[in-house]
Amino acid sequence: MRNTITWAAALLLLPLSAAAQENSPAAPPPALQTHPDDRVRTLEEQVRLLAEQVALLRGELQELRETRTAPPAAGSRILLASAHPEPGLLPAAPDPAAPAPAPAQLGQTQVYGGATSNAKLLNPDISMIGDFIGAAGRNPMNPLPALEMHESEMGMQAIIDPYARGDFFVSFGETGVNVEEGYITFTSLPAGLVAKVGKMRADFGKVNTIHNHALSFIDRPLVTNNLVGGEDGLNDAGFSVTRILPAPKNWFLEGTAQVFRGDSADVFQSSRRQDESVVGHLRTYRDITESTNVDVGFSYARGHNNLGSDFLTNLYGVDATLRWKPLRRAIYHSLLWRSEFFWSHRDQLSPAELFQTQRAFGLYSSLDYRVNRRWTVGGRFDRSGRAANAALTDTGASAILTYWPSEFSQIRGQYRFGHFAEGANANELLFQFLFVLGAHGAHPF
Repeated sequence: MRNTITWAAALLLLPLSAAAQENSPAAPPPALQTHPDDRVRTLEEQVRLLAEQVALLRGELQELRETRTAPPAAGSRILLASAHPEPGLLPAAPDPAAPAPAPAQLGQTQVYGGATSNAKLLNPDISMIGDFIGAAGRNPMNPLPALEMHESEMGMQAIIDPYARGDFFVSFGETGVNVEEGYITFTSLPAGLVAKVGKMRADFGKVNTIHNHALSFIDRPLVTNNLVGGEDGLNDAGFSVTRILPAPKNWFLEGTAQVFRGDSADVFQSSRRQDESVVGHLRTYRDITESTNVDVGFSYARGHNNLGSDFLTNLYGVDATLRWKPLRRAIYHSLLWRSEFFWSHRDQLSPAELFQTQRAFGLYSSLDYRVNRRWTVGGRFDRSGRAANAALTDTGASAILTYWPSEFSQIRGQYRFGHFAEGANANELLFQFLFVLGAHGAHPF
């Protein structure tokens, strides 16, 4: 082994020697050399230099081996720091009379599968998001408390292995603790499929998939409260399969199919094991320019309602989003316009105990514009019928102002006006403080 290292080092150093000869003063041409023995002496000198360099390399290699096999001693950091002294200075020689340093205490290392690993690498990304809300004014139909810690959401997200990742979101509110979402995602299935298993928000429209703290307004739109289950929305235990579909050039097309247990707020309720609910979503996306894109989706959901297994609720939805976000000025100026339209067909009994289907329609349209790095202004219009009585229609409008101290906190104010079908009006001023601790993953785009 040592002979092999010696010859390898000699071969590697021959080009260096040749380069040194080229940079050194030119030797006299053979025609001018006085004696042939001069060339022999020159070659012998080069071989001697190479042998010294090889011996030096072998010594350094031996030192590296001894360093790797010997346990670290106390004060090893100081010795390592002095291994490369400043130019012109030599490290102080150890005192022979000094006692030998005691072996250092080695830090505990965790072993998994026979290999050492940093424990931090095995921990998920943990975050905590605070959502504090206050309200002033009058709302006879849906009043909010004057002050409340509306939600504290703890997120735990990590890559499990090369084939799956896990996401858990637990919300702590004044009414208790709830697993908002908790699912595993399989990312390497055949045929380009991506599957989720666990409890999750249904892929129905846009707002239903977004957590409270990620909305651009404090409250949920009226159509969400009246037709799609309110704040919790379509959120249930089940599984989901998503696949990117073939599409024309410059278009993105994605299809999602989901099956849930059948219990989602006031929308679906299962009475038997076989009363599952299903959700389908088709999404198409296209870049118009490098700064502008459009996103359109079509949604369908079907399940049994609270009247029993013989009564169904069918939901239909269309969502459209237009984004303008210049690449070079995205943190200073951007615009987001979004609208969603929902139709609810709910089976129920009439006052005369006759079977009927209530067909309600609702929509909202919102616009958000980022004025500069700190301020965003926005507005929203709401109109919605009620699922159990389509003849009753509520309308509303909001103006929103958001201040961003940083990317980890927001201060938001919202004026909300509402006119309810019973004839009552609401005039409210809402305010919100949002703050993020830790690493929180991105939300659906």
